[in-house]
Amino acid sequence: MNFKKIHHIAIICSDFVESKDFYVNKIGFEVKQEIYRENRDSYKLDLALHGDYIIELFSFPEAPARPSYPEAQGLRHLAFEVEDIENAVKERSQKGIKTEDIRIAPYTDKKFTIFEDPDGLPLEIYET
Repeated sequence: MNFKKIHHIAIICSDFVESKDFYVNKIGFEVKQEIYRENRDSYKLDLALHGDYIIELFSFPEAPARPSYPEAQGLRHLAFEVEDIENAVKERSQKGIKTEDIRIAPYTDKKFTIFEDPDGLPLEIYET
């Protein structure tokens, strides 16, 4: 296989309006396209970061909950790279988003912290 890059990450949310507000207004993604699929009673929201398409946010009626704690099988977390983690944590706090204490990764000596989206999906801030 000759992969070039990760194209996008798909996330199914429980409350489309709340998750759209979180990803767009609280953590700063740009809306590329929003589609309502009447035959599925479902929304699809394409989100970008600095112009790069990254996340497909879906809503499906009655989608089952999934365990989201980091050691569950499946996606462990989605990580966002920042230059200044203290500033990133401060910005999240000002928007009502709680983060864990900043920690140091034992093998890289880099700072990181975890916060959650409205459905409990673990999101990481990683300082480079």
